[in-house]
Formats: sequence, structure tokens, C-alpha cells
Amino acid sequence: MPVRPALSVRPALTATAAALLLLGTAVAAPSAAASSAPGETVTVNTVGKIAADGTVTLSGTYRCTAATGPVFVSSSVHQGTSTVRYGVGGTKAVCDGRLHAWKNTGSVPAGAVKAGAADVEATVTELRPFGGLPLPVVHVVGRQEVKLTTG
Repeated sequence: MPVRPALSVRPALTATAAALLLLGTAVAAPSAAASSAPGETVTVNTVGKIAADGTVTLSGTYRCTAATGPVFVSSSVHQGTSTVRYGVGGTKAVCDGRLHAWKNTGSVPAGAVKAGAADVEATVTELRPFGGLPLPVVHVVGRQEVKLTTG
């Protein structure tokens, strides 16, 4: 058997084995669905701000426990009949069981969000290491109808 064809098959087998290993790791990892532990919470303040340049500022509180990887509070805003949610920043979180404040600021596309009623979602997500890969694990999700004010 010639050496060259045997060597060309080996990278394909290695890539396949690596893909199967990653797939097996992902399947064994916890679901990204929110599975909050007792006492874990996230709230959104009922008033947010939107600047003339489209910068949105949202805030609230969170409490989380038992994290082994880095944790963040992310937020998104949705307005009107559109199904699009716009991400509004992220804050590093501390999961020590205590109540903490969070505040996220981010820009949305021009004209996508304006002053008035909006739906905000805040999520506490941990990047937990599984087989060397950081995979997202959602601790808790909160939604709140807010009033976006200019200023």
C-alpha cells in the first residue's frame, strides 16, 4: 500500500474523532435552559434610558450561587411588533448568594428602539468548563416591561 494515501486518510479520521469527542462533550453538558437554583434571581428596573445616539442603559439586581466559571448578566431589549431583540451590554457577576446591582449600556441600530414601552430580558449566564471548553449554563432569566426615557 502506498504511503501517501494512508497518510491522507489519517487526518480525516482524526478530524472525525475530534468532532465526535466534541459532540459527546456537548451532549453530556447541561442544557442551556434556565434552571435556577433556589434563591437565584434577576430583576430589571422598570425605567431604562435611551440617549440620542441610540445608547441604551438598563439596570436591575441579581443573586446567584454555586458558579465554577465566569458569570455575566446580559440584557436585551425588544420593542413593538418586531421579533428582533437587541443586546444591551453585559456585566461580570459574582455568584456569592448575595444581592448585587447590575447595569448594562450598549448601542442599538439607529431607529431600532425609541422612548416608550419596551420589553427587557436579563439573563445570568455562567461559562462553565466542560472537557476544556467553556459552555454556557443559564442560571436565571427575568423579563420586565420597562419605560425607556430620553436623557
